[in-house]
Amino acid sequence: MSVFRSFGFRALIIVALCGVLGLASGCSALRIAYGTAPDLVYWWLDRYVDFNAAQTPRVREAIKQWFAWNRRTQLPDYAALLAHAQAEVLADTTPVRVCEWQAEALLRARVAFDRIAPAAADAMLTITPQQIRYLERRYEKFNAEFRDDFLQPDPRKRADEALKRTIDRAETLYGRLDDTQRERIADGLKRSPFDPELWFAERRQRQQDALQILRRLGADGANREQALAALRGYVERLGHSPRDSYRRYSERLNEYNCGFAASLHNATGAAQRRTAAKRLAGWEEDLSAIAATNATPDAGRRDP
Repeated sequence: MSVFRSFGFRALIIVALCGVLGLASGCSALRIAYGTAPDLVYWWLDRYVDFNAAQTPRVREAIKQWFAWNRRTQLPDYAALLAHAQAEVLADTTPVRVCEWQAEALLRARVAFDRIAPAAADAMLTITPQQIRYLERRYEKFNAEFRDDFLQPDPRKRADEALKRTIDRAETLYGRLDDTQRERIADGLKRSPFDPELWFAERRQRQQDALQILRRLGADGANREQALAALRGYVERLGHSPRDSYRRYSERLNEYNCGFAASLHNATGAAQRRTAAKRLAGWEEDLSAIAATNATPDAGRRDP
């Protein structure tokens, strides 16, 4: 994931991961984590670009304001969505419905990105040539980690790691899966069109895209509107690759994944679905509690 996309989307991902932590610990870890999320997002971004003394306070303030806005205006909507999911998770579903849920999540991610985009564009204009080189080195490091995680030379080990990741994600929601369900996942992964080599190649293309944008903005003496346009174009390419072959692959993979998720859900038992509903309810309760607090500096402010 690039530094650009992270300004808007990384915050949502952190919130989702904190939800998982809350389930694992049996306490309100999500509420605690949300309060520290601005620092976590800043530190994550800093790993990529190594902010200087002038950039740090501006970036921190932009992240802080984004979370204040998110708490004030978005968390109630997220909680309502989780409340709706609690009812649906008790019944069978369809691939179409799974894709609709995915679209709901992407819509909210777009809203989150639109909110942070102007501040992100401002930050892009301050990135120095030294920081671009730093970013390039960080990409190389994270690419090596990607290879370790997804591109193991041994096909059996690669398949085993994919199976472990998928089972872990499913059990986060449904609880313990039985042997038959695990076999269903293993069979589904064998038939999946997922290709980590293609994914990695696209990832590297977008990294080069990001580096070129930053270099061009610096060389051209661009203004905020130009940086914002470049950022929006970049994010559009993240979701819709300019390469026809990769777009077609993504569409096939997405269609397959919706069917795979629906099939797995429909194979769960009543107790597992009640577990999923309970966990969704816990996330809803935490988000509602966070939204109800007045801890943010601009909690009483209205958006224009």
